Amino acid sequence: MKITIVSGARPNFMKIAPICRAIDTAREAGKNISYRIVYTGPQDDTSLDASLFSDLSMRKPDACLGVTGHDHSQVAASIMLAFEKELDQHPAQIVLVVDDMTATMSCSIVAKKRGLKVAHVIAGTRSFDMNMPREVNRTIVDAISDYLFTAGMIANRNLNQEGMIPDYIHYVGNILIDTIRFNRHRLVQPLWFSSLGLRKGNYLLLTLNRRDLLEKKTVLHSLLQTVIEKADGMPIVAPLHPYVQKAVKSLELDAPNLHILPPQRYLHFGFLINQARGIITDSGNIAEEATFLDVPCITLNTYAEHPETWRIGTNELVGENSFALSASLDKLLQGEWKHATLPDRWDGRTAERIVQTLLNGNNS
Repeated sequence: MKITIVSGARPNFMKIAPICRAIDTAREAGKNISYRIVYTGPQDDTSLDASLFSDLSMRKPDACLGVTGHDHSQVAASIMLAFEKELDQHPAQIVLVVDDMTATMSCSIVAKKRGLKVAHVIAGTRSFDMNMPREVNRTIVDAISDYLFTAGMIANRNLNQEGMIPDYIHYVGNILIDTIRFNRHRLVQPLWFSSLGLRKGNYLLLTLNRRDLLEKKTVLHSLLQTVIEKADGMPIVAPLHPYVQKAVKSLELDAPNLHILPPQRYLHFGFLINQARGIITDSGNIAEEATFLDVPCITLNTYAEHPETWRIGTNELVGENSFALSASLDKLLQGEWKHATLPDRWDGRTAERIVQTLLNGNNS
């Protein structure tokens, strides 16, 4: 069984690494299964630092399609053409995709039109907002997938309500937790940690990615000003991508305690999450890791891909509302935050279940 695994961006590799390890284990046990990793971006992508693959204990991509850009249609078309050529040269029976990027959708469509099986990891997550490009991507991918691997029962319910074939839906658990469990004891304190005068449990971690939030200058200014004021001199560590740094610096905030840093390698960033007093983010992935590590997390969004993170985890959704953010920070800094109950199937064996299902499916 030949599987082509697609990654469209750096965060996808966190979810692919455990699957690669599980396939390697199955192969060593004598199963007839192999994989090829295809990255849709360029070979020299600066977001894929050399340490990423060693940090994740996985091999580098076998092929890079070299597609970049921000125009959804242009990117989708370029990926589809390049992926056609990739499959011509390296045939596969299954194309496995993760998340909800343009790359996820484009490669799924190409695979399906070629009569290949499509496996979607983290299927069934919904925001119910069709104005979000990612919602369009994930809805299309789920509709044409042969294997719908879900992280929670809410995702199952979404797929059932959309009339998906029940036999295609497999509740396997949260793949991101496989990665954080595997790496939990490998996390490394960055060299600059002490030189910035940081102490474990005595700093806030801030991350931002959402381009639509960065474009709302007044809203962003108000949110960041709230964090700075509430921190009251406590260090705020903010590892940010260059485009985010630019947006934040243009606000000209007066905050000597705000440390804007370049993006960190995976094992360093995991350390920063694990040791933070609390986290302010707009990333669903970080909210999941925070719940697993029982670290308070405030999400600047009105919905979470995995509602378990706020229902029973350490996550709170405050949207883009400075008053809600302020109230949550008060609670966090006074030590009154809720603790996490670990959601079902966050046991680090999601990748095993995925590979087992693919092996069984091939025999039926």
